[in-house]
Amino acid sequence: MKPHTSTVTGCGHAACACTGAPSAPARINGVALHRTDEHHGADALRERAYAELLRQEAVRAGLLPALDTALAPELDAAERAVIESMVERAVASPQPTPEEVRRYYEANPQQFMQGQAVHLRHILFAVTPGVNVHALTVRAEQALLELVGKDAPAPRFAELAAELSNCPSGAQGGDLGWVAPEDCAPELANELFQQKHAQWGLGVHPRLVHTRYGFHIIEVLERRKGKLASFDHVRDRIAAQLALQSRARALHQYMLLLAGQAEVEGIDLGAAQTPLVQ
Repeated sequence: MKPHTSTVTGCGHAACACTGAPSAPARINGVALHRTDEHHGADALRERAYAELLRQEAVRAGLLPALDTALAPELDAAERAVIESMVERAVASPQPTPEEVRRYYEANPQQFMQGQAVHLRHILFAVTPGVNVHALTVRAEQALLELVGKDAPAPRFAELAAELSNCPSGAQGGDLGWVAPEDCAPELANELFQQKHAQWGLGVHPRLVHTRYGFHIIEVLERRKGKLASFDHVRDRIAAQLALQSRARALHQYMLLLAGQAEVEGIDLGAAQTPLVQ
């Protein structure tokens, strides 16, 4: 899929970076990643940079023809296949040993519980475009402090959920019913089931939980602890997960190496995550 580009002229204010005035394009070894009248988001620009780094490495290795071009070309399917084969040969990632798989299982038992669930209610303070996040956080913290206070009346959680929550469950006092890990946003599942402190017990969680939807005040009403899956049952799953993590680290190091050998202008590739050149 081609990265999104835009040629909008911006708001027109002279002090604003969105005025649409042409800016110097990012470059890899002197090859521009975009035209001066194009504007790209950071992720799209990094994707272009990684693709051009890999194209130039394939040219250096004699796998693709050299091009006399000042602008990074779009890669076709055949060229991408050549590059993928090159990366496959260049990037070695060790497979996890049986001992590493066993150690991961023993160190992370929360990830391998079966049948666990919580009877949950929450108050959602949704982060939406244009919202004052600071003011929203302050209001959420105020509500949380009120609910964890020793004198908080029992009906107060439901009252605040009806008054403040941006979730439809507010009409039911924030009650979400029984929730399993797969029913939650990943951030919430991690907080409720996978962290070492996840078994804090019943009651209001003593801090706000942040997810992609906003800030949550969480109360656990009941809990089913579940049962730890046997090592034999999850061994292959753990090995695949560790192999994927090893591959991602190796790819990241390979791209950092290519970037370190290149003249990179107008973009910082040093702190970026492992690229996925599509």
